[in-house]
Amino acid sequence: MKFFQTFVLLALASSCAFASDPSPLQDFCVAANDPKSAVFVNGKFCKDPKLAIADDFFFTRFRYPGNTSNQLRSKVTTAFVDQFPGLNTLGIAMARLDFAPYGLNPPHIHPRGTEMLVVVEGTLHVGLVTSNQLNNTLFTKVLTKGDVFVFPQGLIHFQLNIGQTNALAFAFLSSQNPGLITIANSVFGSKPPINVDVLAKAFQVDNKLINHLQAQNWFDNH
Repeated sequence: MKFFQTFVLLALASSCAFASDPSPLQDFCVAANDPKSAVFVNGKFCKDPKLAIADDFFFTRFRYPGNTSNQLRSKVTTAFVDQFPGLNTLGIAMARLDFAPYGLNPPHIHPRGTEMLVVVEGTLHVGLVTSNQLNNTLFTKVLTKGDVFVFPQGLIHFQLNIGQTNALAFAFLSSQNPGLITIANSVFGSKPPINVDVLAKAFQVDNKLINHLQAQNWFDNH
């Protein structure tokens, strides 16, 4: 019996240890869009390591502020594997978050990665909501320059600029492809739309309000 309990504990520990991107099996594995002469590894084809160049490990899009002239008054510039091939198999990604005054990065989740956010300029009101198991508890904090906040993988979270000046933050994520599900866009902007009766019952509102929400042009700030 004691052996069985030990085995179960080890199995659980192992499953937790392998719950994120696997470690690379070589020095690097630059993503390649042409599969003809590549090996399929970790979701992306790999360039022959002998053909890798310095630019494969170089990313410049964070030099420039994102365009915040939109409904949300925010812009997220991502450095995921699709934009930065050198990240392939490395299990990391980044994003630059630009906010105009009172700009919002709306409630969303990253299904495959934990996010750590650091504020470089401005003041952000940030928050996360726990799962149903923990009673959907809301944790919030006001962050200023130099402050860091972590959003666990798969939990709903958001960032709001509560200052009268622009704000800038950088996010570090624990997956080369952490994914993104923006709650409002997914629920009310799906194609084809979710049945109105389903949403009306789920949100306990009338069908007219659901029809109004589904008719909106849901903007993606990524």
